[in-house]
Amino acid sequence: MAGLESMVVEEVKPVDREKTCPLLLRVFCSTGRHNSPGDYARGNVPQNELQIYTWMDATLRELTGLVKEVNPETRRKGTYFDFAIVYPDIRSPTYRMREIGVTCSGQRGGDDNKTLSQVKFQIGNYLDISITPSNRMPPPMRRPQPYVNNRPY
Repeated sequence: MAGLESMVVEEVKPVDREKTCPLLLRVFCSTGRHNSPGDYARGNVPQNELQIYTWMDATLRELTGLVKEVNPETRRKGTYFDFAIVYPDIRSPTYRMREIGVTCSGQRGGDDNKTLSQVKFQIGNYLDISITPSNRMPPPMRRPQPYVNNRPY
């Protein structure tokens, strides 16, 4: 049976946004790089915080649009948004960072429709976004990593 592959498809249940209370998503944006996981240590967070009320079915494309609303210089076509989840390491008093996708202003991409729930975001985690303006080199392409054993908890 060569050539057959099994594929697990995760069913995404839509959230009734009229009846479901939104969560507070704490987003930290930097130009050209991610914030260091050390910036989140000992109860501290980076200075560049953006607070967004949203739901677990919010897509990376939707979050990109919300960042562009409050940050005019990111609206230029070709601006890249590299998303990462920052979460506490349960084995030590530090934080870890896991990249989850990239979107680009004015272009469709493979990560656009990823939702917070699909990337295993948990309420209380932070979202860190590296913004690369259109006049700079885009973020390096990386191989997608499976979520299995990617998270210590």
